[in-house]
Amino acid sequence: MRIVLFGATGMVGRRIAAEVTQRGHRVMAVSRSGQSPVPGVTAAAADASDPSKVTFLVGAADAVASACAPPRDGSDPVEPFLAVNRALVRGLREAGVRRLVVVGGAGSLEVAPGEELCDQPDFPEAVRPEALAHRAALEYFRTLDDLDWTYVSPAAEIAPGDRTGRFRVDGDQLLTDEQGVSRISAEDYAVAFVDELEQGAHPRARISVAY
Repeated sequence: MRIVLFGATGMVGRRIAAEVTQRGHRVMAVSRSGQSPVPGVTAAAADASDPSKVTFLVGAADAVASACAPPRDGSDPVEPFLAVNRALVRGLREAGVRRLVVVGGAGSLEVAPGEELCDQPDFPEAVRPEALAHRAALEYFRTLDDLDWTYVSPAAEIAPGDRTGRFRVDGDQLLTDEQGVSRISAEDYAVAFVDELEQGAHPRARISVAY
């Protein structure tokens, strides 16, 4: 496959780039810096908020992946993050690319019917703005009927770790282990993410990944 990955130099993005490369796919790693996250991977400097640049970069792609994150400059990230995602979608439409897989957030996962993680009283205030921005992006994607998007939510805890290839995939529910902990390594999240890029098993849907 030919894959264009936006947000390629972040903690999750660089692991997706590594996983895609390990499986033998061709990937263009796009970031504002233009740095290659993995040795030998083609890199490009661009901002996903520029739809014309997106169109130019993704024209020959079989699928596009977005690991873009909400801004963390202290301002309300919801509208800026929505603007990035709208621009990305506009660029894909202009290029005629239909497949988009997105790194999502865990805050909008359900802990009970109709109750989302980020609305719980003990949800950390420091990450609530980012969670709300990711939730707004998911709501936006759910309005789209002309792209085969998939929104991949990680567990509540995601951090660098081991690549085991063993995890669970669900839908809108927060997955926890027997101790009630919701976690996934960034490496195994990348495995699940690239599985979805390859298989396209959940078009126009959100999936969650955890141990």
